[in-house]
Amino acid sequence: MGYRAPVLEAELAFAHELADAAGEIAMSFFRGTFEVRHKADRTPVTEADLAIEAMIRDRVHERFPDDGVLGEEGGLDARGARRWVVDPIDGTRNFADGVQIWAILIALAIDRPVVGVVNAPALGERYAAAAGLGATLNAEAIEVSRADRVGRSFVCFGEIDELLAGPRAAPVLEILREARRSRGFGDFWGHMLVARGSVDVMLEPALATWDVAALQVVVEEAGGRMTTFDGGPLEHGSSVLTTNALLHDELVARLSIDDAV
Repeated sequence: MGYRAPVLEAELAFAHELADAAGEIAMSFFRGTFEVRHKADRTPVTEADLAIEAMIRDRVHERFPDDGVLGEEGGLDARGARRWVVDPIDGTRNFADGVQIWAILIALAIDRPVVGVVNAPALGERYAAAAGLGATLNAEAIEVSRADRVGRSFVCFGEIDELLAGPRAAPVLEILREARRSRGFGDFWGHMLVARGSVDVMLEPALATWDVAALQVVVEEAGGRMTTFDGGPLEHGSSVLTTNALLHDELVARLSIDDAV
């Protein structure tokens, strides 16, 4: 990709610093009493979301004043060619309900995501990667599975109501029935389970840029693939197909339709 590893090592270390601080803030709220409100799109936001994103924006601008920030809560602060992409709490509904499956997602994009850290402190899991440097879970190298048939695969999915309400309902059901096992593990976790080789496929009907940027780096550095269901590049609000790479082309062929249909 043309980026020198020492540069990305420095950015990855900084992303870990941000994840440390964000994790402390999040855990100070988790399972406590805090305000939850709903945005115009009916998605929830908590005091923790707002505090984490504000902290990350401040620290990025202190360390890299020419870098922009795109965050779920504060939108885009466009500056230079580099952009930090932040979801302060991915899985806010879980967080608000006291369920431990949530994470802080931090990525650096230079044309495309090249650094990603996924910190899930309530699970005791931290995934991290940078382009050309591999992927880790709690500092140990991870890689995707070797399942090469849908019938041998473990398939995860998010937002099953949306998947089955859309034009892909029939192929999605066929894949779930054919799979060795299927479970609904939403938000970041299903994608990270693919990256670490525990799951083979993750299906999401739609994700925002801040939901997917950090995940994409980890999955790809672990040997997996992430595209739209049609096999195209990920875009804001597009479908997301995450696989161990071996299954990817077959699943794209089975799921491909015009996303606009």
